Amino acid sequence: MFLEGKRALVTGSTSGIGLAIARSLAGEGAKVVLNGFGDEAEIAQLCEELGATHSGADLTDVAQIEQMMSEAGSIDILVNNAGMQHVSPVEDFPVAKWDTIIALNLTAAFHTTRLAVPGMKEKGWGRIINTASAHSKVASPFKSAYNSAKHGLDGFTKTIALELAEHGVTANCISPGYVWTPLVENQIPDTMKARGLTREQVINDVLLVKQATKKFVQPEEIGALAVFLCRDEAQNVNGANWSVDGGWTAE
Repeated sequence: MFLEGKRALVTGSTSGIGLAIARSLAGEGAKVVLNGFGDEAEIAQLCEELGATHSGADLTDVAQIEQMMSEAGSIDILVNNAGMQHVSPVEDFPVAKWDTIIALNLTAAFHTTRLAVPGMKEKGWGRIINTASAHSKVASPFKSAYNSAKHGLDGFTKTIALELAEHGVTANCISPGYVWTPLVENQIPDTMKARGLTREQVINDVLLVKQATKKFVQPEEIGALAVFLCRDEAQNVNGANWSVDGGWTAE
């Protein structure tokens, strides 16, 4: 287990992609800090299963982020995964939803990173992995806030990769296509409403239409890639945006 002695913080990790990444890192010996909302008993069970601790910090609140980072201690592996989605035409897009999506999907990654970097520099080793999206490379209609945040996260990752390259710290994006998670499942009704489609039409004609495999990505696939990016063999993998999208962005 090559991550023994390493401490990993994975935001948005009480379900979905984040939980799969946390499981994969813990499976290689990392001491994991979970973050996210959910049923307290279920989260306690996850912590016991993974030997993890949990922070319920709201990542749209800078003060709560700072408290989480302080309590987590020195972080070797930072995975910025927390995110949310809202589907709406731009002229009807709720301003509060825009602000929340930008805060959670983009700004939170800035705050966790700025607080984790000094410790990584001091140790001369660190891994920053940002869960972006195929929407960090291409856009889809009715997702103006999400598309903007994920494009921004790609640019932020490249910037810090350059800043930290000589300090033994790498920064990379993982950009999944549609992964069968609560985030994807919960946007189906909004897409049905926005486009006037049935559930089956949303799945087949919207979500999977551009994924050449016609399959949802599995969360465990993202976890496996995150583990690889933490290996010493990936020390020169830096500033990259890794597509795991069934061929979506190959077109």
